[in-house]
Amino acid sequence: MIGILRNIFFLLIVRPLVLLGLGLCVRNRRQLPTCGPAIIVANHNSHLDTMVLLSLFPASLLTRVRPVAAIDYFMKNRLLAWFALHIIGIIPLQRQLRKSEGNPLAACHQALEQGQILILFPEGSRGTPEQLSRFKTGIAHLAEDHPQVPIVPVFMHGLGKALPKGETVLVPFFCDIAVGSACYWNHDRSQFMTSLDAQMRGLAQLINIPEWD
Repeated sequence: MIGILRNIFFLLIVRPLVLLGLGLCVRNRRQLPTCGPAIIVANHNSHLDTMVLLSLFPASLLTRVRPVAAIDYFMKNRLLAWFALHIIGIIPLQRQLRKSEGNPLAACHQALEQGQILILFPEGSRGTPEQLSRFKTGIAHLAEDHPQVPIVPVFMHGLGKALPKGETVLVPFFCDIAVGSACYWNHDRSQFMTSLDAQMRGLAQLINIPEWD
């Protein structure tokens, strides 16, 4: 029943909203994963980011695509928590977890072992609209523990203007999405993060944003 509700929400609400409310151009869409396990790594400027990324997948895959989202925001009341867990399908992440309290990425590891596709925003939170922040190293830890799992970078531009942080009204705006080639763990965290950053900046240039910093 939950799976049916999720498909109805995305097919009848999210996709029409994306198609009619946004001018969306997706480059290299064929490079999105068609099965799991896999990790999508994207920049983060708006709550629309998750909805738009999920809308790019066929209905048959929706139950296996899991956005990783902060507990402190999405679990702050019972109704929002139910919607986030069962309709959006998030994996809750405790951002301030101490080492003695466990591994904050434990649920992500489990999801990958179950063949799911994660959507991860390594900036950690929505930053200044249309500005890329430094990625946190959690993605490197996941990659190191799952070296055979493809990591697909996705760069999005325009969603931070369509629905900026703190706003509730959607402003129609042309949005670009560029999907990069899958990469894998390269046995060095620093080099991995540098390579991932370079790929994201290369995708920004692909959609003619050479001044991105």
